[in-house]
Amino acid sequence: MIAALKALFGRGEAPAVAEPAQAPARQLALVIDLNVCVGCHACVTSCKEWNTGGAAGPLFDDNPYGANPTGTFFNRVQTYEAGVFPNTETIHFPKSCLHCEDPPCVPVCPTGASYKRKSDGIVLVDYDKCIGCKYCAWACPYGAREIDEARQVMTKCTLCVDRIEDTALSADDRKPACVKACPTGARLFGDVKDPGSEVSRAIRDRGGYSLMPEWQTRPANQYLPRRITAVAGATTSAEVRDAGNPPAPARGADDGPSATLPRR
Repeated sequence: MIAALKALFGRGEAPAVAEPAQAPARQLALVIDLNVCVGCHACVTSCKEWNTGGAAGPLFDDNPYGANPTGTFFNRVQTYEAGVFPNTETIHFPKSCLHCEDPPCVPVCPTGASYKRKSDGIVLVDYDKCIGCKYCAWACPYGAREIDEARQVMTKCTLCVDRIEDTALSADDRKPACVKACPTGARLFGDVKDPGSEVSRAIRDRGGYSLMPEWQTRPANQYLPRRITAVAGATTSAEVRDAGNPPAPARGADDGPSATLPRR
């Protein structure tokens, strides 16, 4: 990844780009269960509320209740349809900074504002050093960086470091706001390098995977894949598969030409 960045940003002799530091022994991250995410956006709104009033904010918003609202969000949920009619399904895909082990946003930062913490692997931005050049946004293949137009600094998910380090909160509350707000338990938080942690067990048992591994950034955040769930009344795999594709109604003797129309 570093070589690719040198080739992308360099002209003539490539500028000096720091090689990635040794990976931290502890890596905090999110594991998102796509099978139970319902796209309610509770994670989006809770993230926005907490970080606007916390150490990361205030976050930019322009005309938030108008026809063309714009603003800065650390977490977004993308929703789209998959499959071919009539066997279609709605996919909800939450996405934020993935806190990569080899984050391309860090070496391209000319001021050192973007950095990866050695203690827990969280990728952060030092607002006092950020000049809003957007190099990190160009380098990030996941579109996880956003500029705060009011402050002219680059922003991103911090895994709510001001929450998880707040000893005034109970142990159960020292989690990212999005995790606490999720009504279906689709978001897990913990150390993915600890084989005994809840997140590591979920990745191992459910076949967790990284987003766009071909970029070789080694994202810390993982996703748990969707799986076929039981259908009421279905007793075989074929019935589960065909549950969303009922047979065409039988044609009666008095049916008109419309009964011969092919199914789409």
